[in-house]
Amino acid sequence: MAPKLNPTFPSLLLLLLLISFHLCTVIAWKKEEFRTCHQTPFCKQARSRKPHSSSLFATGVAILDGALTAKLRHPLPESPDQDQIKPLLFTLSVYQNGVVRVKIDEDPSLDPPKKRFEVPDVILPEFEATKLWLPSFQTEMMDGDSEPSSIVYVADGYEAVLRHSPFEVYVREKQSKRRVLSLNSHGLFDFEQLRVKQEGDDWEERFKSHTDTRPYGPQSISFDVSFFDADFVYGIPEHASNFALKPTKGPGVDDSEPYRLFNLDVFEYLHDSPFGIYGSIPFMIGHGKTRGTSGFFWLNAAEMQIDVLGSGWDAESGILLPESGSRIDTLWMSEAGVVDTFFFFGPGPKDVVRQYISVTGTPAMPQLFSTAYHQCRWNYRDEEDVENVDSKFDEYDIPYDVLWLDIDHTDGKRYFTWDRVLFPNPEQMQNKLAAKGRHMVTIVDPHIKRDESFHLHKEATNKGYYVKDASGKDFDGWCWPGSSSYPDMLNPEIRSWWSEKFSLKNYVGSTPSLYIWNDMNEPSVFNGPEVTMPRDALHYGGVEHRELHNAYGYYFHMATSDGLVKRGDGKDRPFVLSRAFFPGSQRYGAVWTGDNMADWDHLRVSVPMILSLGLTGMTFSGADVGGFFGNPDTELLVRWYQLGAFYPFFRAHAHHDTKRREPWLFGLFMQLEELNKVDAKSVERNTELIKNAIRTRYTLLPYFYTLFREANTSGVPVVRPLWMEFPSDEATFSNDEAFMVGNSLLVQGIYTERAKYASVYLPGGQPWYDLRTGITYKGGMTHKLDVSEETIPAFQRAGTIIPRKDRYRRSSTQMMNDPYTLVIALNSSHAAEGELYIDDGKSFEFTKGAFIHRRFVFSDGKLTSSSLASNAPGKTLFSSPCFVERIIILGHSSGPKNALIEPSNRKAEIELGPLWLRQGKSNSVLTIRRPNVPVSEDWTIKML
Repeated sequence: MAPKLNPTFPSLLLLLLLISFHLCTVIAWKKEEFRTCHQTPFCKQARSRKPHSSSLFATGVAILDGALTAKLRHPLPESPDQDQIKPLLFTLSVYQNGVVRVKIDEDPSLDPPKKRFEVPDVILPEFEATKLWLPSFQTEMMDGDSEPSSIVYVADGYEAVLRHSPFEVYVREKQSKRRVLSLNSHGLFDFEQLRVKQEGDDWEERFKSHTDTRPYGPQSISFDVSFFDADFVYGIPEHASNFALKPTKGPGVDDSEPYRLFNLDVFEYLHDSPFGIYGSIPFMIGHGKTRGTSGFFWLNAAEMQIDVLGSGWDAESGILLPESGSRIDTLWMSEAGVVDTFFFFGPGPKDVVRQYISVTGTPAMPQLFSTAYHQCRWNYRDEEDVENVDSKFDEYDIPYDVLWLDIDHTDGKRYFTWDRVLFPNPEQMQNKLAAKGRHMVTIVDPHIKRDESFHLHKEATNKGYYVKDASGKDFDGWCWPGSSSYPDMLNPEIRSWWSEKFSLKNYVGSTPSLYIWNDMNEPSVFNGPEVTMPRDALHYGGVEHRELHNAYGYYFHMATSDGLVKRGDGKDRPFVLSRAFFPGSQRYGAVWTGDNMADWDHLRVSVPMILSLGLTGMTFSGADVGGFFGNPDTELLVRWYQLGAFYPFFRAHAHHDTKRREPWLFGLFMQLEELNKVDAKSVERNTELIKNAIRTRYTLLPYFYTLFREANTSGVPVVRPLWMEFPSDEATFSNDEAFMVGNSLLVQGIYTERAKYASVYLPGGQPWYDLRTGITYKGGMTHKLDVSEETIPAFQRAGTIIPRKDRYRRSSTQMMNDPYTLVIALNSSHAAEGELYIDDGKSFEFTKGAFIHRRFVFSDGKLTSSSLASNAPGKTLFSSPCFVERIIILGHSSGPKNALIEPSNRKAEIELGPLWLRQGKSNSVLTIRRPNVPVSEDWTIKML
């Protein structure tokens, strides 16, 4: 064990007080620790501005380097005593696939005090290569204007318009002239330019006991954005609120805060709140029945506040915009940065997602094990505890893939170390898990213990790798280890240095089956303003923390992920879970919704939170099953497992002050009054219900893995809103109780205790099949369904085919070569189709074509399997011994007794069989038994 420093008594007392404050928040979230808009000068100022406030106009419009450029000027000052405001540089660029980029910045030729920060390493290099070089622009006189506007082609049927005076930019449909998206239609644009501090300037900001020096003065930016023909807007995570964003300002709107984007360590966060929590993605999507979908993204890592303006907010402005079926106006406000915005005009919801992903990157393809079930707790005490938990899963025949260790596994909160008393043989512990196909995850946070005997701190100090405070000294803040410093992850050199720490040589006690969890990376600083780093802290290149705050966790996530790739010599896909996130985080791993609570409201809000994350690129996300804080009662925990089994990221986690709640301990954490009401059989039954929920996930792993590949190639999320599949169905637009898993499954949770019924809306004109029973329900209507303890409402969409694996093993790794079951849900035309994706589940060989991708089509009584892979004929880069052992057909009248398999010219029996194996009573359904056709080959099966 490394020697420890002996802190002075005052320092120790301060540490204890700070940690006590952090832990006390388990009882209540301390709202007063965080700023409101009224306490935030840039937000208060922007919100007070009236329409028409902006007097900017565009001059010198030209084509330069293939883009439309201009200078945005203010009118001459009315008094000679007033300084002329410097012009801003405007650039509009057009890219393939329907993307318009608008940048506005200070003019570097006019010698601003420093260069404003532009977020690096988020936009894909290959995106820049898709730029369309504009040869020229056209002009058009708009009604009421004194000079013509400039117009450029952006895509077939669309054009971008730069209105000169007053300044405005928008995208419209070419033929109808109907607007899609606009910026500054209401004249709310404001851009505070950097200045040199003069004698008498008081730029300091104070909040509680903290002072922000603001050496470059106010530098905020704000503007309005309008979504035309939109019934609702969505996105801009992370907030614990409705999926369809509610208005935050306007007539009839209660006094509300804007939606805040500022990464913060918020414990026991409130549900139904616009308050920002752990991550920030400033990407909003508008959707409506009339036109479809559009999106707007602002690449900016400073604090942001966004108002959704209620209908009639501008009634007294006198502004008349072109007629539109519906329009949603929004106000975007940021403390710093530049205007670097992207307009996505769809027109479909999946089109907008693809357009956004073309800029920020597709989600990483996860390892197969990471899509299965994870067991976590703060903390598993020691190796004996780990071994006991692992063996109990086997004893109760419950599959799981990953066991997690929180901060207490380390030597005194020094990351990359082990407590040698509690974990004396970490490699042996991991190898025992690996022998069963299981993995381990340990936590590595960004705060490094300031201990001269700790090699990591000593090295970072000597190399000058820490973030600096405003005076230029290494920033010293308090977190779990006590006095801590934070690596400056903006610097690529430091990220490379950090990534080397994950090698098996440097991370002593680690093995290739160990993966990583990044927590507290907002960054969390217990004694900092709003529990984070001061805004005037300094990063690489003189960048202030205020300018990059929301991206700090992103760079930390990036460096950790790169470290695991290096550890495996570029062959092993990484798995890194991060709490903080930013646009582009989807390229580096998974996220979760943070420190939620064990109550029904947090179960309910987990769905819109995960939907918002998926819609904005972060498809690999989930919520702590059971709630992190507090002790769930038996019914809540069962319902959470039943819903969590359909989260993209499926992990149970709990605070160390909660009672143990592993599935087999179900009766042991019950409150005393509960125990008096149940018998041993009830306890056993509840454990069985959790087991069945987990097994459901394992049965559906082939389908989930196929969906993760779809996300990896297109950005379309694994879990998606109903309107993504039914974009014209208005009944789906505000429905965030139910969600789609891929295009084939609809799931709705049970969000109230002792529920007897559930109202479930099933969209579309085709029937739906109950996932558990196969019973048919009509589409396009709401059904009042009886609720049972066994399952939550889940349905397979008619016209789809879902791949399953029905044999239960200890882990997903042990299921690799098990046979498949295909579940065919016929539509009214007696047809269906689906896909199956398979690779080795762990390496990057799939990027070279080493995978199997099959398309299944059932039509005219015949099932056909064909390849979707683009490999050259006869060239096989990946093979699988797996075959299809059962084919279940829902919606087919009984009659056929046999099926003919070609090209092998064999027959297979058709009979009635169970829809689900080994999960209690199951309805009998038409089943083709033992067709035993290889998943990797072309074949047909015709019912005779």
